[in-house]
Amino acid sequence: MNEEARKRLIFALDVDCFEDAEKWVKLLHRQVGLFKVGKQLFTRCGPEVVHMIRGEGGEVFLDLKYHDIPNTVAMAGVEACRLGVRMFNVHALGGREMMEKTVAEVDALYPRGNKDRPLLLAVTILTSSTEETLRGVGIDRPVSEMVPRLARLAQEAGMDGVVASPREVGLIRQACGGDFAVVTPGVRPGFAALDDQKRVTTPGEAIAAGADYLVIGRPIAAASDPVAAAEAILAEMTLALERV
Repeated sequence: MNEEARKRLIFALDVDCFEDAEKWVKLLHRQVGLFKVGKQLFTRCGPEVVHMIRGEGGEVFLDLKYHDIPNTVAMAGVEACRLGVRMFNVHALGGREMMEKTVAEVDALYPRGNKDRPLLLAVTILTSSTEETLRGVGIDRPVSEMVPRLARLAQEAGMDGVVASPREVGLIRQACGGDFAVVTPGVRPGFAALDDQKRVTTPGEAIAAGADYLVIGRPIAAASDPVAAAEAILAEMTLALERV
């Protein structure tokens, strides 16, 4: 197994109870570098699920997409840091002041270079959103313009990277350069269904485009052999990394 590919694979723990989360962590911790804990699981189980993953030797991507007034988001970010997560995210649409305040509070707790400092990520446009979705909330700009615009805003605010569709990685690299993390959900290997994702690519295409981390859930969880599915994805990622 390629360790570099394993570190970049994030498994989405889209389950609703602690026992199921623990089952997946024990099953996949050798194939997966991080486990994504989202709103449903965290709301149901709270910090205990983060402690469990770390206790099993896993790293955590806390995917709560904070979006509130600047001080509230910043203090939530500080608490995420204290949980020991590897990365957490906010919505870039919350604005520059919200992101700058969060960066400042995290920097005060864990200065840059501290090994315990998590990656601070900003969500650009959700991978389930389309041009029609944006028009519905009053944004008349296309996704292809909004994503790099929000990525630049996040970078200027001091964030470490963004969460975006793999189809927009090239645009983000043009806007923000190579030293800016890009985490991509919306990745579907050829053997899996699209589900509710609209702007997707394969794992190999995402790595080739410049993605740093891939978030994949249902293609692994719904497979008849989840370990084999995860290893097939790792093999595809490894091949793509060798060609980058």
